[in-house]
Amino acid sequence: MEYITVRQAGAAEFVERKSRFIGSCRPVETEEEALAFIAEKKSRYWDASHNVYAYILREGNIQRFSDDGEPQGTAGIPVIEAMKKAGVTDAVVVATRYFGGILLGGGGLIRAYSRTASIAMEAAEKVRMKECLLGQVLCGYESYGRVQGLVPECGGLVEDTEFLEQVTVRFRMEPEHWEDLARRLADATAGRAGLTERGKGYFPFALKD
Repeated sequence: MEYITVRQAGAAEFVERKSRFIGSCRPVETEEEALAFIAEKKSRYWDASHNVYAYILREGNIQRFSDDGEPQGTAGIPVIEAMKKAGVTDAVVVATRYFGGILLGGGGLIRAYSRTASIAMEAAEKVRMKECLLGQVLCGYESYGRVQGLVPECGGLVEDTEFLEQVTVRFRMEPEHWEDLARRLADATAGRAGLTERGKGYFPFALKD
């Protein structure tokens, strides 16, 4: 199954009526990783008024959030709802606030924390994770040039190439392109290239606008 997460750690900030909001986000796979990131941000922004957080994990279908002292429902829920709206999972967001002396009111807080989560996820770069096949082609040197070109032509990404008695081209590609590659390899090499699957894995793809 495909899912959306973020590519890397990222942060962004803005000021709303003298309050400074800092959104920090990163990909995580376990609750321990999420809690460690939250602890790191609380330590870094120890003097902040609030360090609100939320995280969503596919494993165990875990969803957690905290208002961290803000009025109930005005901070943690907007953050996690922003994550849900974006479809983001396996990620954690910490929304830090330095109070500027002007009250924002319930609606203002909800909007500010929702925006903080959104800009944090954008800074961390949302990506679509797809399960890909890991494959390899074993061929002679006389076929290497054609094989090297065919893999990307069929939607694959060459990861590495090994040159021994024969050439081994290792790559990954989406499953729906596999049969096309197998057919075109057979045609291009008169069946001499050996195509094998070596496993599966999830890899990031850019989200389409």
